[in-house]
Amino acid sequence: MNLEQVADGLQFPEGPVALGDGSVIVVEIRRGTLTRVLPNGRKETIAHLGGGPNGAAIGPDGACYVCNNGEAWSWQEGEANFPDGPPANPYETGYIQRVDLRTGSFTTLYDQCEGRPLNSPNDLVFDRTGGFWFTCLGYSDGENRRLGAVYYARPEGGKIIRWRSGVTSPNGIGLSPDERKLYMADCMLGRLLEYDLPEPGVMAPDESMAGGRVVCTLPGFQWLDSLAVEQSGRICVGTLWNGGVTVFEPSGAYEFVPFPDPITTNICFGGADMRDAWVTCSSTGKLFKCRWPRPGLKLPFNA
Repeated sequence: MNLEQVADGLQFPEGPVALGDGSVIVVEIRRGTLTRVLPNGRKETIAHLGGGPNGAAIGPDGACYVCNNGEAWSWQEGEANFPDGPPANPYETGYIQRVDLRTGSFTTLYDQCEGRPLNSPNDLVFDRTGGFWFTCLGYSDGENRRLGAVYYARPEGGKIIRWRSGVTSPNGIGLSPDERKLYMADCMLGRLLEYDLPEPGVMAPDESMAGGRVVCTLPGFQWLDSLAVEQSGRICVGTLWNGGVTVFEPSGAYEFVPFPDPITTNICFGGADMRDAWVTCSSTGKLFKCRWPRPGLKLPFNA
């Protein structure tokens, strides 16, 4: 696979979104920004969001919705962008932000559910009805760990539901092409889970202690990060420490595509045939583009 380096010098890029004009939006977690990368590699700051913007998606109104972890971890000193331990300050909450892409203005949509703070919001995906599923990764203070959860919310505000709680480290999240299945990557377990959705915004009851069907658990020391779904229904998940993208069949079979960064966090699809793929290599601060073997799933909203 031929890789084209589109941009470097990014401060832990994540959450790529391919826009209709050929540019790509990424969050820069360490810098606290939402950033646009043009096809020629030029970078433009859309908004200084503060905290730790962690995942992004375009909503039905054309705005960008961001999972902000609220600075849930500190950073290693030096050139490499590398998370290194508990929050630098006492942790309060993360939040979901709405960003106007034209003006850069932003508001906080949610910072709690049922009176409890959002523990490090991480990634989100919109369904065709305009609601969104999102994950909270949880966080550690160095001795104790706050667990994560899976939520559903509406972009107009006023509706947020916690569907799964007590999950080790929910990270990437995505929908099957028919939107009857939800996929979630439990990061530190290296495990991909599947949940049945009987109707939009509704998750079927637990059927096992795992909370959902285990698609696959990777061997050895591999963590799973954010994900995107192919048109075929395969699930492409950024894979940490092994450094690449793991492509899962819904049956559990998988293949691995290496990238030149041990912290390869995410992939998104775009272009006329949905075979252009952009991949965030976060510890080296780079965004790569390549031609994927198969088309990605077209998301319901774009800008």
